[in-house]
Amino acid sequence: MRLTLIIICLSCFLSSHAQWKTYLISIKGDTINRVDNANKKQGPWVIHVDELRGEPGYEEEGYFEDDKKEGAWRRYNLQGDLTAIENYKWGEKDGKQQYFTNLGDLLREESWRATNPENPYDTVEVPDLYDSHKWETKIVKLEVATVAHGTWTFYDPQTGFVVKTVKYFFGQVDKTGSSTATNQPAADKKAIPKPKAVTDWEKKNSGKKSIKVRDGTTGG
Repeated sequence: MRLTLIIICLSCFLSSHAQWKTYLISIKGDTINRVDNANKKQGPWVIHVDELRGEPGYEEEGYFEDDKKEGAWRRYNLQGDLTAIENYKWGEKDGKQQYFTNLGDLLREESWRATNPENPYDTVEVPDLYDSHKWETKIVKLEVATVAHGTWTFYDPQTGFVVKTVKYFFGQVDKTGSSTATNQPAADKKAIPKPKAVTDWEKKNSGKKSIKVRDGTTGG
């Protein structure tokens, strides 16, 4: 009876892992670093990167869906200190990203907008020229996987005070919403042109009400 029970348990264990081509077992007994039979990373992963040519090593942990990062990822230096919390969608940065010193003090917060590769369009709302209470919705195609979009905030790690803020609109600095933002952030990517529908509208309506983007939030 005991031997039969052991065989049944072993059979269940093997069958539950048969869907993974490779995987590791964590100290808690969970399967991590899974690669499915289609060679795609799936589920919880821990990635270790050694120091190389003066660049510090690190470890990061999070989830993969079909070989793409998804949701919150946490990064640590090799001493175990949290240095970053990044959020992903469709394998690209999306939403708020936070970066810390080795002592845990907040350095900066970034805001990114990822594009669905299967539907690379977004909606942009512009005000009606004749009725300030009405808005016109335009659909624009985004040509890149992710762009800086929203407010970036930089902090003095010693005091926690805000040093400057930079507001982005699809990769371009919005100077009207930034403070002490004459220099580009070091982590900024190459400037990405605004969608043509947006630039056309801005040229036509220079000096009038600004564009706002529908992001699913409601005003307070």
